[in-house]
Amino acid sequence: MKTFHFLLAVFSILPFAACDLDEMPVDTGTNQAIFGSASGMELYANSFYDILPNTDVGVFQGDDNSDLVARNGVDDLLSPGALSPITSSGWAVSDWDDLRNINYFIENAEKSTVAEKNHYIGMARFFRALFYFNMVKRFGDVPWIDKTIEVDDEEALYGTRTSRFEVMDKVLADLDYAIANIALTSDPSCTRITQNVARAYKTRICLYEASFRKYHTRYDMQSTANAWFQHVVDAANAITGFTLHQATIPERSYRDLFITKAPYADETILAVALDASLQVFSSANRRFISPTYGNRPSLTRNFVNTYLKLDGTPFTSDPGYRTMPFVDEVKDRDLRLQQTIRLGDYHRTENAVPVIAPPNFNQTFTGYQPIKWCYDERFPYDDESRNDNAHIIMRWGEVLLNKAEALAELGTMTNAEWTATVGALRQRAGITGSTLTTIPTAADPYLVDYYLGKFTNPVLLEVMRERAVELVFEGLRPDDLKRWHMGELFQEAPLNGIYVANLGEQDLNGDGVMDVCFYQGTRPAPSNSTVAFVDVSPSTAVGRIQLSNGTSGEVRWNPGVREWLDKKYLYPIPQAALDVNKNLGQNPDW
Repeated sequence: MKTFHFLLAVFSILPFAACDLDEMPVDTGTNQAIFGSASGMELYANSFYDILPNTDVGVFQGDDNSDLVARNGVDDLLSPGALSPITSSGWAVSDWDDLRNINYFIENAEKSTVAEKNHYIGMARFFRALFYFNMVKRFGDVPWIDKTIEVDDEEALYGTRTSRFEVMDKVLADLDYAIANIALTSDPSCTRITQNVARAYKTRICLYEASFRKYHTRYDMQSTANAWFQHVVDAANAITGFTLHQATIPERSYRDLFITKAPYADETILAVALDASLQVFSSANRRFISPTYGNRPSLTRNFVNTYLKLDGTPFTSDPGYRTMPFVDEVKDRDLRLQQTIRLGDYHRTENAVPVIAPPNFNQTFTGYQPIKWCYDERFPYDDESRNDNAHIIMRWGEVLLNKAEALAELGTMTNAEWTATVGALRQRAGITGSTLTTIPTAADPYLVDYYLGKFTNPVLLEVMRERAVELVFEGLRPDDLKRWHMGELFQEAPLNGIYVANLGEQDLNGDGVMDVCFYQGTRPAPSNSTVAFVDVSPSTAVGRIQLSNGTSGEVRWNPGVREWLDKKYLYPIPQAALDVNKNLGQNPDW
């Protein structure tokens, strides 16, 4: 949401490293106009919000590149040979603009006599923490710069990178300063940075760092992980004023969060409110539904299998689950499933006229077609980037899961904590039974296999189940796989879909009307005009759907070759940056 570029144009500061070192001077009068009043500092600080995720692509597209989703094509991260120092990005002059902007503000605000200056410095340091967290995730070691770079400061301009662990210690210090100094405790609009926003981000950032230290053993930092897990718990416990959203119709409580124009302040901690009158939109419907515009993300069957039954037992405990047709497998399941994908009773509207809308194989690769962020009205949202539903960035449900995972890792989870975190989320999802109040004692074999045998702790595995189900399409899954050192799932997770017992037409919602026809060879005549045809003739070609047993079995989507190498936990330093500053050094194996 690049709203404040006029500020950056007026108050830009020195370029970083590989750039032209000309500086636009800021005259004393202009400086005083900003830092001589709270209103001036507030206006400047508003420019920092540009660091938040872009609303057009949105957090909702982040999970497209993960084990949970089958998508159109293969991202450069996973496409063999696509990522290299030549093609890598994220280290250009413009990528450091936000940091220069923040540091310039902090330096000048510290000299200000305005009484509220620490509040605005706290805002700046929150965004600096967020900036550096994103850089560390991408590149590992990065230069720590906490001042405006002068023209002759060769040490800063051409020095080496700072250890990622030292940088993360400074990120934690920035977050703590923000929490202690931001004056705003709550915001009914859910769009401003508050103490609770900073605490919530602290749970996310510290959880990432704790897991990274524990599972990326080559750094030999395992002994420091628990301190970071404890930071997660402490920060979560300090957050007040939030609960899980409950709609009048329980079956809508979860999905309503993502299709409302005004964020629900009971659960939403931070969001970007879009505005049709200002032409500020997202493209959620187009990216999920259009067969040509977006990635056509579809959930995989391996993931859908992890949704519990309403009685709290694993769906995969049913001996016939592997060959269960779609119309049956989605019955009596966790209510979040019907609020995340199209099921039998899902209806849309076309120009406000209701229409039955089963999974559409002209739009989905697997049959598990998302609805989580999408308006139910087709026009104009499917064809134009016109979504104005709030773009949620942080919510209470995530904080509960961050805390639950940290407790599981620390071995301090109690039945009471389980009930207040995982149990609360499952209760909202309509699940019943002891799973709401009792810590699990036996690992689900399906989950053990799903995570390739690397995790066997029954409490942690159930938290991981819950995390994937609750937060799917909120952009966190790729980071989860990386911090858990589970990058191989990017490559190995099957892109599978619904079970098809035989070739021919299939009724996906049980209404007696055929919805899709799987065929080989000559395309048959359809029974009605809305049947989608899927050619599953034997083929190894990219962009084709096959059935796992040839003429029956699970749908299998082939987007192209996916390749995971452990060096991809970090992006390579771009060659253009190395050409200017060889002291940066390259990341391992690049």
